[in-house]
Amino acid sequence: MRRPGRTGRALAATAVCGAVLAALTAAPAQAGEPRGQEPHWELKESGAPEVRFRGLAAVGRSTAWLAGTAGTVLRTTDGGRSWRDVSPPGAGELQFRDVEAFDARRAVALAIGEGEASRVYRTDDGGTTWTETFRNTDARAFYDCMTFFDHRHGLAMSDPFDGRFRILSTKDGGRSWTVLPDAGMPPALDGEAGFAASGQCLTSAGGKDVWLATGGAARARVLHSADRGLTWTAADAPIPAGDPARGVFALAFRDRAHGLAVGGDYRPDQSAPPAAARTGDGGRHWRPAGTPPPAYRSGVAWLPHSRSAALAVGPTGTDLTTDGGRTWRTVDTGSFDTVDCTPDGGCWAAGEKGRVARMER
Repeated sequence: MRRPGRTGRALAATAVCGAVLAALTAAPAQAGEPRGQEPHWELKESGAPEVRFRGLAAVGRSTAWLAGTAGTVLRTTDGGRSWRDVSPPGAGELQFRDVEAFDARRAVALAIGEGEASRVYRTDDGGTTWTETFRNTDARAFYDCMTFFDHRHGLAMSDPFDGRFRILSTKDGGRSWTVLPDAGMPPALDGEAGFAASGQCLTSAGGKDVWLATGGAARARVLHSADRGLTWTAADAPIPAGDPARGVFALAFRDRAHGLAVGGDYRPDQSAPPAAARTGDGGRHWRPAGTPPPAYRSGVAWLPHSRSAALAVGPTGTDLTTDGGRTWRTVDTGSFDTVDCTPDGGCWAAGEKGRVARMER
């Protein structure tokens, strides 16, 4: 059989995603009906039950990277059947909260925290060796998330520093980093910060557009840059704020215009406020979901090859939207912190107690 070309692979991936979406949106199976064909999260044994994985980079259905507590980085290349511990040496005291991967060999991991706890590592050999490419030397900075536009250009963000969010930039795939000037960054609100909950408080689409999610202040906001972080505009998001534990926790954009925001209040003893919003104009204006997820959500991802379907995850479950974020419904009650989907139809989720899963039929 002739090996399918790129077009054939794209069509096959679209068909798979279409079938998954159709099954997800179908009526639930009645008692006694077979459930084996329904899409569901299938847990994969990570071998790290003591680790909370808030960093996730899905490369495809076969390859994914995880980053979490105790300096842990894992990688699979066989669809989650086995995981290799590729943690950077000497990183046991660090808290990895974000990982961005270009393929099975090249990845960049972000450790968060005050001062020198915020660091960036890069590997080019599947995690066999790592190079520390950035270490924060200012005690007032605290890095939360990062994103890449392509294999070379990327950004990382820190909580406000001298009254403005600080942006770190790379032009060589994370091998070196430079702090960008803050003249184009709007002043931060009192108490405003980002949430290092899922690696999704900073997200990009296309070659130059990037969005930054905030909370903790009187208003939740989404900041947007169309020039890779040099200048920014801010828009209020209709998501509850007014408390250090509330705000926008995660963003996902399927193109330069259409985006989703989720969040809420991460404290488990607090009632869940409605906390989901959508935009169709690149983040200039945000509209609240008519039926939001029922609880705090820390991660969100568009389903591949869909203009209207996305998943949101949090400690109390997974929700699905099929109308571009207008309404959400719960499809799973397992705990996850972050979610990521790939063009070949692979959707992965990860979270506490070493939990990692891939969507299966």
